[in-house]
Amino acid sequence: MPTVSAHVARTLAAHVDHVFGVMGNGNAWFLDALERETDATFTAVRHEAGGVVSADAHFRASGRLAAATATYGAGFTNTLTALAEAAQARVPLVLVVGDEPTSGPRPWDVDQIALASAVGARTYTVGRADAAATTVIAVEHALAYGVPAVLAIPYDVAALEAGEVPAAPAVRLPGPLAPRGEFAAGVVRELAEALAGASRPLLLAGRGAWLAGAGPVLGELADATGAVTATTALGRGVFPDHRYDLGVTGGFGAAGAMELVREADVAVVFGASLNQFTMRFGELFAPCTRVFQVDTAPAATHPHVGGFVRGDAALVARAVLEALDVLGAETSGWREQADVSRLRAQPAPERTDGRCEDGRLDPRAVAAKIAGLLPEDRVVVSDGGHFIAWANMYWPVASPDRMIMVGTAYQSIGLGFPSVPGAAMARPESTIVLTTGDGGGLMALADLESAVRSAAGRGLAVVWNDAAYGAEVHLYGRKGLAEAPMRIPETDFAALAAAVGAEGVVVRELADLDRLATWAAEPAASRRFLLLDCRISRSVVAPYQHEVIRVNS
Repeated sequence: MPTVSAHVARTLAAHVDHVFGVMGNGNAWFLDALERETDATFTAVRHEAGGVVSADAHFRASGRLAAATATYGAGFTNTLTALAEAAQARVPLVLVVGDEPTSGPRPWDVDQIALASAVGARTYTVGRADAAATTVIAVEHALAYGVPAVLAIPYDVAALEAGEVPAAPAVRLPGPLAPRGEFAAGVVRELAEALAGASRPLLLAGRGAWLAGAGPVLGELADATGAVTATTALGRGVFPDHRYDLGVTGGFGAAGAMELVREADVAVVFGASLNQFTMRFGELFAPCTRVFQVDTAPAATHPHVGGFVRGDAALVARAVLEALDVLGAETSGWREQADVSRLRAQPAPERTDGRCEDGRLDPRAVAAKIAGLLPEDRVVVSDGGHFIAWANMYWPVASPDRMIMVGTAYQSIGLGFPSVPGAAMARPESTIVLTTGDGGGLMALADLESAVRSAAGRGLAVVWNDAAYGAEVHLYGRKGLAEAPMRIPETDFAALAAAVGAEGVVVRELADLDRLATWAAEPAASRRFLLLDCRISRSVVAPYQHEVIRVNS
């Protein structure tokens, strides 16, 4: 007779095809049922946070829901940072965990429902009579609200017989949010009139526009208005015509491109939260720029927004196009006047040998050379830290689901290596490229083996090794704080990688990167995961970090 855990596993497997996590006594029955009774794939990671991170990265890379699993107690509490990141980034996933028995907490139990709630995740607890139905509710909650949901199996319930497993009902989700009411219609008309009268229109799109499938209609809107386009870091590639796209706005953007953004007289933002980094701490737009925002949030998310439409980016963009047609609007011609390709060029290193005065490599030179060697069909997975600029500035990707930055919403580091399994399972045809710092890399070391195992033959990691927590050195070291706590003894990541079956290369000069070229040319079946341990100088400060320093000085 199927158990409660079997009800959960079989119902969940009807909605997800990948589960990531660590086995323990609180989820042992669930994993047994998952392995024996479903077609879902379980990928083991080595730290419970890594299971949530992998499920998070899987959704970002594919748009398909994935699940994570951990035991109760310490296993669950280990997931909290990753849960907070998924909640703040609005990434749906289901975390299946063991929990205290129905008879009451044991001495080692904690209030897991309260802890999950504190980081923004709702908990659904299964029982003997409702395990399948509760599982569907958790899936629906995650997808409908775009957040992680916790599915708890009490310890004394997990192995109880629960009868035949009912057929899993289809998940019912709300449709795209259409702009409603006279007020919304009025703002759409106002927005269209502003674009029709603009001489220098700009369209800015974020991850929300990508999730809405708004790329094609935004391309039409850009063509109709002659607008220059730009994206957030999580929206890059959403516009179909790259000839007139300035790239990423904010601190990752090229200086010339950001100067052109400030020339816009009308800017319309689709599906972007306009956080402090995108907005360059309030300096992205000129004071005279008229800014409109289209988003599913209840209200405008930045004080510089002068007109707000709540709605799905694709639906609103189509409504604006129709209004422009009624107005008989003509293209502004602004984008043809701007040398966009020149403006979006990033700065070159100061020396041709790629070195800095301290003898270590200039990260800009390393990033620029790697950009020319990476396989085109790549998914870039980024940890957090000062180094985050180099991939974002120098490594273009084809679409928003190919730049995965788990940790940025919660300002966390140490989530890079466990992001690799999620991206690798989501995109089995692509090369998975991890970019991480030495600080975050050491923090995530438990899942170095997970990354190497899951992306063998088609995965590589670039470790920006400056023997320091770079962001802290650049911000607080300049303030005169003691730097000893900010420094890290130089670690041989190449040797660490070799210890778990990867190929490690210490990169002390640009010529050492030639191994990436030969690796990319080899058949995937004959090569190992490649880790490039790049010994870079901490004397080069990323442009976005200068903005952080300015604001905090």
